[in-house]
Amino acid sequence: MATPASPGRLRCSDLLLWALFVGCLGASLGSSAVLDDGQKGLATYGGSILALIPGGLIARKPKINAFLSTRPVLWFLFLFNAAVTTFCAVSLDGTQGIAATVGMGLVSLGAAGGLVQRHRERSRAEPSLTDARHSAWCPSLL
Repeated sequence: MATPASPGRLRCSDLLLWALFVGCLGASLGSSAVLDDGQKGLATYGGSILALIPGGLIARKPKINAFLSTRPVLWFLFLFNAAVTTFCAVSLDGTQGIAATVGMGLVSLGAAGGLVQRHRERSRAEPSLTDARHSAWCPSLL
């Protein structure tokens, strides 16, 4: 039988996840100052890919997940990433511009999908006032 984890152990694992996440991002961002051209690219892409693992685990935590699913955060993510997508499409050329535009566009579409999903869930839970008015006039709609 598995024993529940203690609060101290959970804090330790959270700190380790955050440290790994920040370390991987730091390696990808700071590699240009330390490494040469060939190694710089490998450290940049490798650090970014490795940061996805602890970042995904952090995002699955209940408090973070609840925060990221709130309506204001989803609107911010949608609008900000749509603006960055537009900026990247206009200002960057070549493969780098295409990759940045596609990546930020996918994040923006993901936030829009979260907004649409929340809207559908809320509309199913609460019948609208117009439905009540129509059912009073047309009992066949019930």
